Amino acid sequence: MLSKINQFFQSLGAEGQQQTNEISLEIACSVLLCEVMLADGQLDNAEQQKLSDIISKQFQLSNEEVQDIIKRSLALCENATDFYQFTSKINESYSTEQRITMLELLWKVAYADGELDSIEEHIIRKISDLLHLRHSEYIQTKLNCQTKNHPSR
Repeated sequence: MLSKINQFFQSLGAEGQQQTNEISLEIACSVLLCEVMLADGQLDNAEQQKLSDIISKQFQLSNEEVQDIIKRSLALCENATDFYQFTSKINESYSTEQRITMLELLWKVAYADGELDSIEEHIIRKISDLLHLRHSEYIQTKLNCQTKNHPSR
């Protein structure tokens, strides 16, 4: 009986590890960007366009590839229970500077509609922590994006 239970838990662990390995870097980044876009409960056209532009530019993908990645990312967002499986993929592949760039991209999506919702800020903070970035890097990227989106501030 105990061996069957143990096998069950081992199979769950193996499936979870396999799923994490199947997630590409593009998908991992896109899921996090989608999470920020969806955080305020509104699918804003400006945020959707910013998301498409970022993915296209960041990964040098065609419009069709970008739409496919966004579609897959949105599906993963619906079923994800946390951000760890995505941030761990980024941590494995990205340097600190690249993770800071990723954080800037998250802020760009959040500010794309002209306003920052507190839930968007909260999600970005959580992701920043999971990317092992310092609080000062979180604040600096926020200020940089805030200044670019609202030059009068």
